[in-house]
Amino acid sequence: MDKEMISRGEARTILTLYIMGSTMILGAAGEAKTDSWISILLAMAMAAPLYWAWARVLSLYPGQNIFDIAQHIFGKWIGKMFILVYIWYAFHLGALVLRNFGEFMEAEAMPETPMLVPMFFVVALGVGVVRAGIETMGRSGRMLLNMCLVTMLVVFLLVLGKLRYQNLLPILDQGWPRVWKGTFSAFSFPFAEAVVFLGAISSVKGKKPLTGIFLYSLIIGGILVLFISVRNIMVLGVYTIDNVYFPSYAAVGRINVGDFIQRIEGSVSIVFVICVFMKLSVCLMAASKGIAKLFGLDSYRSVVIQAGLLTTYLAYLLYDNIMEMQYWTIYIYSIYAVPFEIILPLLLLVFAEIKTRREQRTKPESG
Repeated sequence: MDKEMISRGEARTILTLYIMGSTMILGAAGEAKTDSWISILLAMAMAAPLYWAWARVLSLYPGQNIFDIAQHIFGKWIGKMFILVYIWYAFHLGALVLRNFGEFMEAEAMPETPMLVPMFFVVALGVGVVRAGIETMGRSGRMLLNMCLVTMLVVFLLVLGKLRYQNLLPILDQGWPRVWKGTFSAFSFPFAEAVVFLGAISSVKGKKPLTGIFLYSLIIGGILVLFISVRNIMVLGVYTIDNVYFPSYAAVGRINVGDFIQRIEGSVSIVFVICVFMKLSVCLMAASKGIAKLFGLDSYRSVVIQAGLLTTYLAYLLYDNIMEMQYWTIYIYSIYAVPFEIILPLLLLVFAEIKTRREQRTKPESG
């Protein structure tokens, strides 16, 4: 199997862009309305121990990804079932992200172009960078993250005159139930989706614990998601956000500086394309590595193109229209993702701890 190593900074960059993902255009914790910022902060707090658990699993078995670890812990047959489950989740999540992008392009950017065309080009880019390896992904990620940050800063400066803090009020006007609903939604999308990253990453340079990589990415990615969500509410208001599919695009559409700087929604598209490209690439890499492990292939690169084509086909078949996409995102996905994001990773950690301690106890006896 391919052994690739990236620096800690590159790993943080990839994971940060991955967390940003589709959230940059769809927003997060919309169910909480004006209290979405509270929900996002609570979701970050809930995700922190989960990120620690993921880092702990990888630290117990250095140089291995979640597929290698599952096979080692659960054995051949149960391990293969575990691998198969996460191959599906990586495929499905990649298809969901790709469909989000396709719906955005069809609804806002390129309404007369068939959805399949922009989807295919993004997948082609993803396939190219995955075949080049995670080192290439890490190096390109640094430049892409800087582009996102600069673009977001410029857009924020231009939209300053449209910000209305009154749109964040009243706070907790409908109590905590709505906040917790938004918290669970933001926890499952986007923060806990980072479990797929465990299938893409194998080795990180240096001997420091991986916990710092995960928590740093959670904080930076979470702050950026929070920033975008608060900005959208302050510009548009909750009522408008409830009636648009892509609030970030609508918020930037309000920019009008002296009737000279206006109609710069393309800037949002740049950030969205970058984040979708990185998240899709991680999903493709995880799915390809899982397939290679499942069938005992020498290299995951031999199945990347096939994985990309299958992801495109699945994305095209997922929904009949954009309303179905929104319904799935709001009402179904949070429940559907629980086994992949919480139950199975924690089960893997428990068995990994047990097996590791047993192996440590038997080593002196065998020596």
